[in-house]
Amino acid sequence: MVEDHRRLAETVAEGLRREGMAVDISYDGVDALTHVVVNRYDVIVLDRDLGGWDSIHGDQVCRSLVAQQAETRVLMLTAASTIADRVEGLELGADDYLPKPFEFAELVARVRALGRRPGLAVPPKLERAGVSLDSARHVAFRGDRRLVLSPKEFALLEYLLAADGRVISAEELLARVWDEAADPFTSTVKTTIGRLRAKLGEPSVIETVREAGYRI
Repeated sequence: MVEDHRRLAETVAEGLRREGMAVDISYDGVDALTHVVVNRYDVIVLDRDLGGWDSIHGDQVCRSLVAQQAETRVLMLTAASTIADRVEGLELGADDYLPKPFEFAELVARVRALGRRPGLAVPPKLERAGVSLDSARHVAFRGDRRLVLSPKEFALLEYLLAADGRVISAEELLARVWDEAADPFTSTVKTTIGRLRAKLGEPSVIETVREAGYRI
């Protein structure tokens, strides 16, 4: 989330986290580009109208991402809402454009849609080993039993299902399901895996691969 209005950035980020997403925040363009070098993001929600004398305008952030041929999708936000503004934003290389003020539910839907585009592909519906998940409806089942999951448990299950049997290390799970504030030395992943296993029930479908990670 790249937004120079701190309260708005934090409010939106917290809402996206409740939807099971891992979210980092940058309050200016310089910090945003530094984040992109260090981390791989599925989607960047970018305020086009970044301000401040020491900041980079949102247009330049978008151009830089395009020049780097980054796989990251860009959802551009702006208070300017004319058709000409939208066309100009898309021509800069943004993948989608949402004028302010916006409905949060629409923002969530657009972020999820961008995250499913080719190159980042996570289908909206996933199924493996009798476990199914629908990210658009935010529901998951084991057989016919609906699972009651926390946002992090849901996101963890989605990532494991999307891996399609690939072993995922605890480090990768921490990086992709949690945000940059997560402590890499905690047992957060192991604890959440344990809770998720308990909710999925027996027989267990999450396999621990010694010194490698987890898979379904």
